[in-house]
Amino acid sequence: MYVCYVSSDDRDQRATIVTAQVAPYVPPTAGSTQACLVVIYGAELGKRVPLGFEPVELGRSPDVAVSFDDDAASRKHARIRRHADTFVITDLGSTNGTYVNDTLIHERPMVDGDQIKVGRTIFKFIQGSDLELLYHEQIYRVMTYDGLTQVVNRRTFDATLEREISRSRRYGRILTLIVFDIDHFKRINDAHGHVAGDYILRQVAGVVSQNVRREDTVARTGGEEFAVLAPEIVLSNAAGVTEKLRILIEAQQCRFEGNIIPVTASFGVASFSGEPEMGAAQLYQVADERLYTAKRSGRNRVIWA
Repeated sequence: MYVCYVSSDDRDQRATIVTAQVAPYVPPTAGSTQACLVVIYGAELGKRVPLGFEPVELGRSPDVAVSFDDDAASRKHARIRRHADTFVITDLGSTNGTYVNDTLIHERPMVDGDQIKVGRTIFKFIQGSDLELLYHEQIYRVMTYDGLTQVVNRRTFDATLEREISRSRRYGRILTLIVFDIDHFKRINDAHGHVAGDYILRQVAGVVSQNVRREDTVARTGGEEFAVLAPEIVLSNAAGVTEKLRILIEAQQCRFEGNIIPVTASFGVASFSGEPEMGAAQLYQVADERLYTAKRSGRNRVIWA
């Protein structure tokens, strides 16, 4: 048997098909490796879907095995079936397509750690002999990270900001906060759809995460809003780093299903150096006010003073 991987800039006749061989079907044995899906982004965050010997269909319909409320998902969107210890996912002709690790597919085998996007819902495929441990490790990550962008979530960011403020005050070290959001993000969603919007969010988060220091914290703090905590970097230097991020975001090629989507972001930057009247909320407010100054003054710019 052969499985076709489909990667496309357009869901039409121009699709590129790469074919890989999959082992022929062998009835699974009782000792086979266990597997499951975990919802890491969507309405039922943390939900576990066991995968066994029977095929499992996913979609919006109440008649499928894994039904979830997601307007971007088709009623019968995708199917997962087992071949020995390999699980294969197949798109069922869905409207918005099925994605594995951001690649549009028709059918392909899954490997441990794959992220499966069905509509706007993201599942993580987990397979291993100690499934319970792997599941609990994933739940910890779900509680800490944003499932869509894979940067820390708002709750983790708030706790980290409070901790860094205390550390900065205790040791007399400067702390810089960068807040930013994607310009005209609603227009992107309206013009290209929410699935494309999710892709843009992942792209922007990836660009920022790859271009800050290891000790910095990148977070998604709202819909299209992000923040970067940068300890021990003075405001003027942080402004330079932020300008670099702005240029990188503007320069990236965000291509989704054959369309290049222009993306820019606006930034506000503020710093804390132990002022007794300033805490986490006050520092965030200053940075946020500068962000809105950037947006009011034309967008796609950095305001730091």
